[in-house]
Parts: sequence; C-alpha cells; structure tokens
Amino acid sequence: MAVTRFAPSPTGYLHLGHAYSALFAVENAGPTGTMLLRIEDIDLTRCRPEFAAAIAEDLHWLGLSWPVPVRRQSVHFDEYRAALDRLDAMALLYPCFCTRSQLAAQVSASASAPHGASPIYPGTCRHLAEAERARRIAAGEAFALRLDVAKALRQTGALSWTDLDRGTIAGDPLSLGDVVLARKDFPASYHLAVTLDDARQGVEIVTRGQDLFEATHIHRLLQALMDLPVPVWRHHPLLMGPDGKRLAKRDGVTDLRSLRADGKTPEDIRAMICQAAT
Repeated sequence: MAVTRFAPSPTGYLHLGHAYSALFAVENAGPTGTMLLRIEDIDLTRCRPEFAAAIAEDLHWLGLSWPVPVRRQSVHFDEYRAALDRLDAMALLYPCFCTRSQLAAQVSASASAPHGASPIYPGTCRHLAEAERARRIAAGEAFALRLDVAKALRQTGALSWTDLDRGTIAGDPLSLGDVVLARKDFPASYHLAVTLDDARQGVEIVTRGQDLFEATHIHRLLQALMDLPVPVWRHHPLLMGPDGKRLAKRDGVTDLRSLRADGKTPEDIRAMICQAAT
C-alpha cells in the first residue's frame, strides 16, 4: 500500500514524458496504493492556472485518479519559510550575492579546470564577514540563500539512501556544492520544497526521472537536518525522441492535448510511451 506522487509544474501542457512519469508513479503505488498529484507552482512568474487545470484534465483522460485536495506549493510558502528559519538558526545558510553572469563565469572557469570535476558553486560568498553581509543586504543587494553543505554534513555525519533499482547509495551531497535554497523571487528552491512536500504528504516511494538522481543526495541531507522521514526512491529512464534527445517541454514536443485532438486514445499514448522507452 505504497504512497507515490506525480508532481508537475504548470508551465505548459503535459507531454509524453509527463504521462510516462505519472503512469510510473501509479505502477509503483501498486493496486492498493495511492498516487498523489502535487502541483509545483512555486514559480509564480511562469506557472499559470490554466495549465494546472489542463494537467488534471489530461490525467483524468488517461484514466488516472488521486485524492483531493491537491497540494499546491504556492499556498505553503509559510512552511518553506519556517524550514529556512530552522536551518538558519543552525547557522547552515549564508547569503550569496553572485549575479547570474558572475556565476556563469565561475562555472565556465571551473569546467575548464584540469581536474575535470563537474562545475559546482566555488563558495565565493561562503566566507564573507558578517559585517560585509549585513552591509550589502542593507544596501538592497539581491542575494540567494545557500546551504553550507560541508558544515551540514559535519552535523549529520555520513548518510545513505535507497534506490529500488540500484540498492543502497552512499550520500554525496558535496558533489552538488552549496545549493540555493531560496531567492528573492523564489521563497524556496526545488530542493527544499519537494523535500518538505514529500514528508508532509507521507510519500513512501519518490518516483521521478533519472535526470534527478543526483539531486537525491541533497534531499537526503535536508531530511537528516530537519528530522524528516526517509522514503525510498525509484528513477525511471527518460523518454527519447526519434532524434535521440530527451523529450522536454522547452523543445516543443507534442503535448497530450494535441495528441487527443488528433484522435489518439489513452491506449495509443501508452503504446507510444512503450516505444519511446525501448
């Protein structure tokens, strides 16, 4: 009787890749389990209510159902703020004033370094003096809140997590660097919001795409820091188009709404997913 979830962002219409994720969540919930729908609309500039409505319509058309009410991130900002306050009280957050252009330059320099490691935030603002931080914040400089991952790990100790296909995974949050947990225009990052959401909703199996496998290291760290329950994870392969590239909303792939208008049935969608997944 597992609890899983499908958690799309309403920034466009669902496509085949989304349908695959939703059906994957249902499959892992099992015949007596529950698949929850969550609307990840924390990005108020890009998310639109008409897309949220279309998500529910397309999923119902596929024959899926879920408990109501549906959790929407945009009405839980107070929970994310409370979590940030808790981490801040543990002295694990610091303001980062780096602009996007500065970050791009830092990442570029890191990527060309001889060690060949994956580019991560180099900690430019991590060791700023408190007086300097206060001065820049008082001056109205924009900043993000980053998690001091090394300091956090010293508090939690070594961590691990379970992937149902790969077994026990040794936690390695340092591989992602000091991730952003909030910005001026985002009250919580993806990492913080989904970790709290899954705990609040009692999700037991986190199902999502393989592209989010590495993010699990950070999510496991956040769970340990905030004494949250630890689920297990299962990451499905990404659907690929005829060109060998992953199906993605930004590439204008065919959405379910258009396929429905062309006369496709839910059975056709399932067949197309099977073909793209092999």
